[in-house]
Amino acid sequence: MHRWGTLALLGLALLAGCGSQQERAAKPTAQSGSSCANLVDAPMVAIPGGSFVMGDNPLYREEGPPHTVSVKPFWIDAHELTNAEFAAFVKATGYKTMAERPPPRLPGAPPEMLIPGSAVFTVPSHDDPRWWRWVVGAQWRHPSGPAESIVGHEHEPVVQIAYEDAEAYARWAGKQLPTEAQWEYAARAGQRALPEPVDSDGRPQANYYQGVFPVRDLGLDGYRGRAPVGCFKPNAFGLYDMIGNVWEWTNQPGGPQGDMHVIKGGSYLCAGNYCARYRPAARQFQERGLGTDHIGVRFVSDHPVPPRP
Repeated sequence: MHRWGTLALLGLALLAGCGSQQERAAKPTAQSGSSCANLVDAPMVAIPGGSFVMGDNPLYREEGPPHTVSVKPFWIDAHELTNAEFAAFVKATGYKTMAERPPPRLPGAPPEMLIPGSAVFTVPSHDDPRWWRWVVGAQWRHPSGPAESIVGHEHEPVVQIAYEDAEAYARWAGKQLPTEAQWEYAARAGQRALPEPVDSDGRPQANYYQGVFPVRDLGLDGYRGRAPVGCFKPNAFGLYDMIGNVWEWTNQPGGPQGDMHVIKGGSYLCAGNYCARYRPAARQFQERGLGTDHIGVRFVSDHPVPPRP
């Protein structure tokens, strides 16, 4: 599971995302009139089986054509996996994520990419037009690099976890990664199509990028970066952040490279003027061996699984 196919294209923004990691360091402003739900030890949510129209008349080619899919009843996490939950897993198992391990020594790799680290989104500049950069020391405890810590952000979704890391947590927790159909069915929550995530007054109802990408995220949703889970209203199934906040891994292979899987839901880096992928039908292909600072995960099971102590 090498990391180089995607990294060779970091400057071309192959990874889905539309926003500013430099702005992530700014203190988020609280969303007016809102508060975050206390989802500590939240139980999994039962999703009834059924049929639905998956995909869309494609805004992007890979989203269509629409087709009818049936899913059996299943259970899904109410929210994205948090830093606190992943920390408990690491404490119990001693697990080291792919971003913490020495990268493979491949011919032609630049020196910094021979040191543990990961991909981080930054605002392009005249001197450096890249959107994605390899940052030494970037990992789940330090999502954008050593200068950023998750201390005080325990209830934000964990990021910088590769597909293998997500699988390892799932085995420990007794859960599985969702199929793409399970994920989209849960996100739609009985609706064939979902409107733009704003209320009747035009206020954003999900954590995505407001403003003109990539100049500046206005933070009208209350956050210029990842939000703690539970800060926006749940969907009709009682699930939080099924769109926006962070992308989520599924177990669906796909994409132009053989070592890629589908991620769903969009993130705080998705802007209406650029990618607009904060929709259930949206899908993006991500290299299995590479985490980023805007991809997380939630899990499913065929029976309710209580939180690990």
